[in-house]
Amino acid sequence: MFVGVTLALIPIQMAALKLNRPFAVNFPTIYHRLVLRILGFRVTQYGVPQAGRGTLFVVNHISYLDVEVLGSVICGSFIAKSDVKSWPLFGLLARLQRSVFVDRRVRSTAGQRDILTQRLAEGDSLILFPEGTSHDGTRILPFKSSLFSAAELRLDGRPVTVQPVTIAYVRMNGMPMGRDERPYIAWYGDMELAGHLWTLAGLGVTEASVQFHPPVTIDQFGSRKALAAHCERVISEGLAAANSGRATAGKIAMAS
Repeated sequence: MFVGVTLALIPIQMAALKLNRPFAVNFPTIYHRLVLRILGFRVTQYGVPQAGRGTLFVVNHISYLDVEVLGSVICGSFIAKSDVKSWPLFGLLARLQRSVFVDRRVRSTAGQRDILTQRLAEGDSLILFPEGTSHDGTRILPFKSSLFSAAELRLDGRPVTVQPVTIAYVRMNGMPMGRDERPYIAWYGDMELAGHLWTLAGLGVTEASVQFHPPVTIDQFGSRKALAAHCERVISEGLAAANSGRATAGKIAMAS
């Protein structure tokens, strides 16, 4: 079902992008919600994403599934590692969502910063994983403050809006998910992708939690290092609350 739906919808997005239709910005959200339904995922949203465009969403990273979950509730493009661009099928899907590909091994980030700031200046919202890699979902890794360089951009004299977001996978078939179950969802280290996908397809109903924290700007902190530290603290607290079943305030709805 996933392959069938994906192959059927790829030409629609390709045509929308080629013709520069506004529909191309919103269509990936519809696709991600269909994929989550096929895979048996439900998303509980807490809080609301920043209205308007040109927002930098900062999120912890657990799995390739984060793209589907976040894409179902955020209308934006992902900032991805450059090697994702060459992945079979998933690289194509990333390009169709107008992802920004960055090489985090490059010492000079000026060129990559310019690409990000240009996209934000054009009104595009971007989704950043500042840990630089995924983890098992029990905690977060230190945030790389260099990835916050785009937050220094000013749009019409105003700083870019940065919104911290916590993603967590909290229940499986109605039961709270613990440390032993999280590797079924999390993808990290040297896990083999095909085997992980095959296991994932048979898990049943899984619930993900997405919490939108209050938006901030770099002006409130004075530097991108301080901004990164704030986002890391807020998201870490949100992850701990979600994993312990305490993320209840501001519940919106089941997104899928």
